[in-house]
Amino acid sequence: MPARIYKPAKSATQSGLARTKQWLLVFEADTTRQIEPLMGWTSSADTRQQLRLWFDTKEEAVAYAQREGIAYRVEEPQEMKRRAMSYSDNFKFNRVGSWTH
Repeated sequence: MPARIYKPAKSATQSGLARTKQWLLVFEADTTRQIEPLMGWTSSADTRQQLRLWFDTKEEAVAYAQREGIAYRVEEPQEMKRRAMSYSDNFKFNRVGSWTH
Protein backbone atom coordinates (compact mmCIF):
# COMPACT_ATOMS: atom_id res chain seq x y z
CA MET A 1 0.00 0.00 0.00
CA PRO A 2 1.62 3.28 -1.04
CA ALA A 3 1.65 6.28 1.24
CA ARG A 4 1.25 9.90 0.24
CA ILE A 5 3.43 12.60 1.81
CA TYR A 6 2.18 16.14 1.32
CA LYS A 7 1.70 19.50 2.95
CA PRO A 8 -2.05 20.11 3.34
CA ALA A 9 -3.54 23.30 1.95
CA LYS A 10 -5.70 25.52 4.08
CA SER A 11 -9.42 24.99 3.79
CA ALA A 12 -11.75 27.54 2.24
CA THR A 13 -13.22 28.39 5.64
CA GLN A 14 -9.83 28.95 7.23
CA SER A 15 -8.31 32.42 7.29
CA GLY A 16 -5.05 31.57 9.06
CA LEU A 17 -2.23 29.20 8.20
CA ALA A 18 -2.70 26.73 11.07
CA ARG A 19 -1.97 23.07 10.23
CA THR A 20 -0.40 24.03 6.90
CA LYS A 21 3.22 24.16 8.04
CA GLN A 22 3.62 20.45 8.81
CA TRP A 23 3.88 17.49 6.44
CA LEU A 24 1.29 14.72 6.51
CA LEU A 25 1.75 11.03 5.72
CA VAL A 26 -1.47 9.19 4.83
CA PHE A 27 -1.97 5.70 3.46
CA GLU A 28 -3.96 5.24 0.29
CA ALA A 29 -6.78 2.73 0.03
CA ASP A 30 -5.52 -0.76 -0.70
CA THR A 31 -8.95 -2.34 -1.09
CA THR A 32 -12.36 -0.93 -1.87
CA ARG A 33 -14.86 -0.29 0.88
CA GLN A 34 -17.88 -2.54 1.28
CA ILE A 35 -21.39 -1.73 2.42
CA GLU A 36 -22.26 -3.64 5.56
CA PRO A 37 -25.53 -5.54 4.96
CA LEU A 38 -26.96 -5.19 8.46
CA MET A 39 -26.68 -1.43 9.06
CA GLY A 40 -25.77 -0.17 5.59
CA TRP A 41 -22.60 1.50 6.83
CA THR A 42 -19.51 1.69 4.68
CA SER A 43 -16.76 -0.47 6.14
CA SER A 44 -13.25 -1.58 5.37
CA ALA A 45 -10.94 -4.19 6.82
CA ASP A 46 -7.94 -1.93 6.25
CA THR A 47 -7.20 0.09 9.39
CA ARG A 48 -4.20 1.90 7.91
CA GLN A 49 -6.57 4.29 6.13
CA GLN A 50 -7.40 5.81 9.51
CA LEU A 51 -3.76 6.56 10.30
CA ARG A 52 -2.48 10.11 9.74
CA LEU A 53 1.09 10.92 10.76
CA TRP A 54 2.27 14.54 11.09
CA PHE A 55 5.93 15.54 10.64
CA ASP A 56 7.70 18.88 10.99
CA THR A 57 9.73 18.47 7.79
CA LYS A 58 9.49 16.54 4.55
CA GLU A 59 12.82 14.86 5.28
CA GLU A 60 11.48 13.40 8.55
CA ALA A 61 8.45 11.96 6.75
CA VAL A 62 10.58 10.44 3.98
CA ALA A 63 13.05 9.02 6.51
CA TYR A 64 10.19 7.42 8.47
CA ALA A 65 8.72 5.85 5.32
CA GLN A 66 12.12 4.48 4.26
CA ARG A 67 12.90 3.18 7.76
CA GLU A 68 9.56 1.34 7.96
CA GLY A 69 9.76 0.04 4.37
CA ILE A 70 6.67 1.94 3.20
CA ALA A 71 6.32 2.77 -0.48
CA TYR A 72 5.62 6.50 -0.74
CA ARG A 73 5.23 9.41 -3.10
CA VAL A 74 5.91 13.04 -2.24
CA GLU A 75 3.64 15.81 -3.48
CA GLU A 76 5.31 19.21 -3.38
CA PRO A 77 3.12 22.11 -2.22
CA GLN A 78 2.11 24.84 -4.63
CA GLU A 79 3.05 28.42 -3.86
CA MET A 80 0.29 30.57 -2.40
CA LYS A 81 -0.53 33.51 -4.63
CA ARG A 82 -1.63 36.28 -2.33
CA ARG A 83 -1.77 39.92 -3.24
CA ALA A 84 -0.78 42.08 -0.31
CA MET A 85 -3.22 44.98 -0.24
CA SER A 86 -4.42 47.20 2.53
CA TYR A 87 -7.80 48.85 2.97
CA SER A 88 -6.36 52.29 2.27
CA ASP A 89 -5.25 51.15 -1.20
CA ASN A 90 -8.91 51.36 -2.25
CA PHE A 91 -8.78 55.16 -1.93
CA LYS A 92 -5.48 56.00 -3.64
CA PHE A 93 -5.38 58.82 -6.19
CA ASN A 94 -3.16 56.84 -8.55
CA ARG A 95 -5.38 53.79 -8.49
CA VAL A 96 -5.09 51.41 -11.47
CA GLY A 97 -8.77 50.39 -11.66
CA SER A 98 -11.68 52.78 -12.03
CA TRP A 99 -13.62 54.04 -9.04
CA THR A 100 -16.83 52.06 -8.74
CA HIS A 101 -19.03 54.08 -6.40
